[in-house]
Amino acid sequence: MWGFGGKFYWGRNETGGKIEGIVVVFAWMSSQEKHLKNYVQLYSSLGWNSLICHPEFLNVFFPEKATSLAADILNELVKELKTRPCPVVFASFSGGPKACMYKVLQIIDGKCEAQLNPDEYRLVRDSVAGHIYDSSPADFTSDVGTRFLLKPTVLKVSHPPRLVSWIANGIASSLDALFLNRFESQRAEYWQTLYSSVFMGAPYLILCSEDDDLAPYQIICNFAQRLQELGGDVKLVKWNSSPHIIIGII
Repeated sequence: MWGFGGKFYWGRNETGGKIEGIVVVFAWMSSQEKHLKNYVQLYSSLGWNSLICHPEFLNVFFPEKATSLAADILNELVKELKTRPCPVVFASFSGGPKACMYKVLQIIDGKCEAQLNPDEYRLVRDSVAGHIYDSSPADFTSDVGTRFLLKPTVLKVSHPPRLVSWIANGIASSLDALFLNRFESQRAEYWQTLYSSVFMGAPYLILCSEDDDLAPYQIICNFAQRLQELGGDVKLVKWNSSPHIIIGII
């Protein structure tokens, strides 16, 4: 739950038809493979493969861990695109953008140290055909992360055990004390990176809910408006009442 780095794997199109593209899914922290099953099946039914990334919570405080995971994902994506060029869509959920995706954007934009040469990352940049944000992006803090990790729907219990709540809040408070100044500068860098993605020219689909207490509607609405001001093609879909992350298809 409180680890570094993360993992990734492929969810392949099982229909046997033409591969239309690749959805790179940046899942929410603490997510498991079973939580993404319905999304993978949906994309597969449309002829798209999925590259699923499960980032860990502490990537938020240690961006070098997010960078390492982002580089691994991009290397995997480059190998696939060299074999079979196709459109790529970045789909992010909850804290996924902060725990990994924004580092992917920085690498392909040449603003972060990378393992491959720029031409190979340009292949990915030129393939990006869209961005999907589901219950994100949030103005991420450790408090938000702790509240998400302690949600009953994540722990699969009606109320989180008192010991788990105490440990989670204690860790979050300690991280805030240790990284306060650096964390603030990282947040500014994070938002600037998300805004700069508009220059890729790909459209945005943003899914949110008015009563989401972890990804507040006003923050997401402001994000969408800023993208539009920068010239982005943005479609914002709002529910009046919908769970955090689990929007629309699960």
